[in-house]
Amino acid sequence: MFQWLIHIIIDALVLLAAAKMMPKVELKGFQTAIIVALIIGVLSFLLSWLLTGILNVATLGIFYFLGLGFITRVIAYAIIIEIADKFSKDFKTVGFLPSLWLAIILAIVGGIVDAILF
Repeated sequence: MFQWLIHIIIDALVLLAAAKMMPKVELKGFQTAIIVALIIGVLSFLLSWLLTGILNVATLGIFYFLGLGFITRVIAYAIIIEIADKFSKDFKTVGFLPSLWLAIILAIVGGIVDAILF
């Protein structure tokens, strides 16, 4: 539970920083960032395995067999960010590419946080 809360707070901070740096990402404040991070966390828990599986089947598992399975996970995470965009009126990404960059940034920061703290 503690790990999940830390990830939500860090993801919210990353979303805020990315929204400041990326012109095609709009985020209205820290409270919205927390809500969006919660939505992304819940959707990731519920849908990530399904989207990753579908992407593996669609690509015939080529990324998985090449040891590049993280690519399908990042794309699945970008799709989850797009879905979170539809759930929140105060969070907008214009196009799929900003969602993909957000997914990459969140994955890198999440990996660093896991390596340092846990």
